[in-house]
Amino acid sequence: MALLVPFAPPTTAAADFSQETWWITLIKAICIVLFLIVSVIMALWVERRGLGRMQTRPGPNVAGPLGLFQAFADAGKLLFKEDIWTDRAEKFIYFIAPAISAFSAFMVMAVIPMGPNVHIFGRSTPLQLADTPISVLYILAIASIGLYGTVLGGWSTRSTLPLLGSVRSAAQVISYELSMGMSLVSVFIVAGSMSTSQIVASQYPVWWAFALLPAFVVYVISMVGEVNRLPFDLPEAEGELVAGHMTEYSSMKFGWYYLSEYINMFNVSAVATTIFLGGWHAPFGLSYVPFIDFNSGWWGFLWFNLKMWTMFFFMVWTRGTLLRFRYDQFMQLGWKILIPVSMAWLVIVAVVRGVQTWVTSSYTVLLGGVAGVFVIALIILWITDKPEVETPPSDEPLDAFADGYPVPPLPGQHLPPSPRAGRVSATASGKETDNE
Repeated sequence: MALLVPFAPPTTAAADFSQETWWITLIKAICIVLFLIVSVIMALWVERRGLGRMQTRPGPNVAGPLGLFQAFADAGKLLFKEDIWTDRAEKFIYFIAPAISAFSAFMVMAVIPMGPNVHIFGRSTPLQLADTPISVLYILAIASIGLYGTVLGGWSTRSTLPLLGSVRSAAQVISYELSMGMSLVSVFIVAGSMSTSQIVASQYPVWWAFALLPAFVVYVISMVGEVNRLPFDLPEAEGELVAGHMTEYSSMKFGWYYLSEYINMFNVSAVATTIFLGGWHAPFGLSYVPFIDFNSGWWGFLWFNLKMWTMFFFMVWTRGTLLRFRYDQFMQLGWKILIPVSMAWLVIVAVVRGVQTWVTSSYTVLLGGVAGVFVIALIILWITDKPEVETPPSDEPLDAFADGYPVPPLPGQHLPPSPRAGRVSATASGKETDNE
């Protein structure tokens, strides 16, 4: 029995589907859909209460105990809200676009291992719907298909603002999928597989988040940009009057977009847990507790959820803490920082992997040392490589509209006298003369 063994490390083999049957697969598929829907309902409550605490306000506290029923009230509002159709819209694509986004969001969890093999109705089956030798490529492909729902949703409305929002969202997702993909390639190299269950099995005794720290940092930043969350929520910024590609949507068509956004937050959190945080393996040294096997049975499902919700709460924390980027800053971060850093780290991991064949030291220790040196080098480079702003002569007035839009003055520059200020002062002087 699991509770009687002195020590049982987590399995280092891929998931065993030898006793899988079609009805067990069907049960697991239904459970995954229900799990995601319930998680979204809880996520709405957690986000609102968490942001309320961060911003010194109560958050939802009227609908049900502690505001727990607020998400149900919002769902009811979306279900019974008037369904608006724009006259110029491409009706079929206008309707199918939200379904594409939602369908793609639900499919990612199919290859995520949520625990080890358990017994369901007398049969041993892993807490995973399916697994393939290229499971991570499947996740990236499904995420790319989900982008079609965004682009088609903005295009099909035949409206300017949704189209611009969808194009901006497409550029954002494509940019950050590149850095995200390259951060995952370094894990493929060290794990020797693209199977999600095999990657989880390879993270014993060290998680790849520690041995591949630069790749983990790049992934975390990229995943926030991938799901359009603050400080990267530029396609549908909450402070604007329009909602990006969702501007012309209402009722449950808007609800499908809204649901897919939160499911995608859990998707990227689950991928981070699986690829970098040991998956369902017990955290904090609990794998070494004698006489209790925390890596067996349904314990793995508990650890997986704790790690996934930790990553989700990190995104809530950033929303309540950081300011929104400008679009040029956001694209510069992706193309000029994250992609070069991920490419450099990928080359280093490949070189270390080759050197390791002649070095007898532990591969994870070697990678951890190289990761530390790489991070320190990046910090030093960032500190020392500060561009010097040339201060123009102070006697040279600034033409703020030279580029067609107003530009604030830099240090040392000054604006010419405002003609309006002269008119205001002359008017004031005239009024004083009349009063006298």
